[in-house]
Amino acid sequence: MTNPYWPLLIMFAAALVLALGGLGASAILGPTKKSKIKADNYECGVDPSGQYADEGRFPVRYYLVAMTFIIFDIEVVFMYPWAVSFNMLGLFGLGAMLTFIALITVPYIYEWRRGGLDY
Repeated sequence: MTNPYWPLLIMFAAALVLALGGLGASAILGPTKKSKIKADNYECGVDPSGQYADEGRFPVRYYLVAMTFIIFDIEVVFMYPWAVSFNMLGLFGLGAMLTFIALITVPYIYEWRRGGLDY
């Protein structure tokens, strides 16, 4: 009698071997010379701001752009299944989605007021 969990265990073992193998290969084959430039903070080309550059602080605008991505990404993830089953949900589904969109609008307005959309 075979155990139905064998494929799951094999997949877990393969993922573990790949993860540890990648870490081991990068430790063995990767460059090892340390420098100030390599150890410096880097976030998508945004330099640390003003007087806090030595501490590695980044401007708020960087985080607001990330928040925008998360807001719209989550919105699309929830709106797609709703759109697919729109006919079955009826008015209840429409009301739930309007409530969801209203709640998603709150962080969007916050970001807009903080200047996250000004470039």
